[in-house]
Amino acid sequence: MTRRLLPRARAVRLAIFDVDGVLTDGVLYLSERGEAFKAFHILDGQGLKMLRASGVELALLSGRKSAAVLKRATEVGVDHVVQGAQDKLRAFRMLLRKAGLTETEAAFMGDDLPDLPVLRCCGFAISVPGAPALVQRHAHYVTRRPGGFGAVREACELLMQAQGTLSRQLEAYLR
Repeated sequence: MTRRLLPRARAVRLAIFDVDGVLTDGVLYLSERGEAFKAFHILDGQGLKMLRASGVELALLSGRKSAAVLKRATEVGVDHVVQGAQDKLRAFRMLLRKAGLTETEAAFMGDDLPDLPVLRCCGFAISVPGAPALVQRHAHYVTRRPGGFGAVREACELLMQAQGTLSRQLEAYLR
């Protein structure tokens, strides 16, 4: 991690993640009845659990609504879930007020144009390699792994590494 990113990552107390294209591969599977199906990567779920256990609050912020998102959030211990957010910047600021934090204490991971307002004002902006170039230009860090395939785990481990909590989280599995 570069010296430029370290202070940003160390300051994070709330990590917020978009869903489609970040926690999923961004592909929407629709049934004949219009039900949307989402696939979540197990590595991302474990990363979220470890980050939460290290003391960082978690939030999901999505423009879409899905019961599957609520179920997954519950499974991995996400503190806050905001769905159907037409104005992600307003929702981001609401999450900050709720947590009693400032913009610099929040990381946001997004992958598309509706995420840009939040990426531009949060303390640590993260994106994925499949994001449009404009989005990637506004990210402080672009993961090596694609959305839905371990990108969130990579981001979680990066934050824990910067905060000096990664080795403690990993040690729990070496006993």
